[in-house]
Amino acid sequence: MTEQTPGLVATDIEAGIATLTLDSPGNRNALSASLVEQLLAGLDHVAADESVRAVVLTHTGPTFCAGADLKEAADGGMRQGAEALLELLRKIVETPVPVIAHLKGNARAGGIGLIAAADMAVAPADTTFSFSEVRLGLAPAIISLAVLPRLDERAAGRYFLTGETFDGATAADIGLLTEAPDSAQATDERVAELLATLRLCSRQGLTESKKLTAARTRRTIEERGAEMVRLSADLFASEEAAEGMRAFRERRPPRWALNS
Repeated sequence: MTEQTPGLVATDIEAGIATLTLDSPGNRNALSASLVEQLLAGLDHVAADESVRAVVLTHTGPTFCAGADLKEAADGGMRQGAEALLELLRKIVETPVPVIAHLKGNARAGGIGLIAAADMAVAPADTTFSFSEVRLGLAPAIISLAVLPRLDERAAGRYFLTGETFDGATAADIGLLTEAPDSAQATDERVAELLATLRLCSRQGLTESKKLTAARTRRTIEERGAEMVRLSADLFASEEAAEGMRAFRERRPPRWALNS
């Protein structure tokens, strides 16, 4: 059975695998209110289907997800956006069957949170990542709930604080990715192999096993979610973040950037 959902997220269910495709390449699959709403609905839909053994989260275009929609952020009201992102991370973690993030392109900021919330993540070794929030006067507040349980502490200290770009091979070494094959074709093949393996598993076995492996992240989201929503909303509302987002849109250094 194949089902298609029009809009920013396409849903396809076939042979026990549900594929949710972020389909807003014009803004690099940014986490707009509409995209998040559709992705939440897609996750609800596939979670209720007893035939599904796994969910693949993938994308069109060269970027998996660029993070927050900065145009919406510039218009204000980011508390609602922070709450929606928190709910999205929670939904991915609580989806009863495994969620595999299948990247064919790069990820930035909030988009990395989706990868961390997934049970498995596979991307080519030359894919790039960056926690770019720090360079905009922000912090990876909401996504830290899913990212920090995954990452090596030293790596988190480096990449959260510098905003440096790192590649897929590094992402696998520090725990963000499950695997980083050498090419896009090898990545597709590896995801296909993982899905073939998951088709052999019982849904009950998968759901109960996922409760064990996702317990730490679920607990972190419940305990610190409200605190991170407040922090995220406060940061987005700050004058410094406004300057950071203006500088990003105007393709210039923010006023605090120092020349070496």
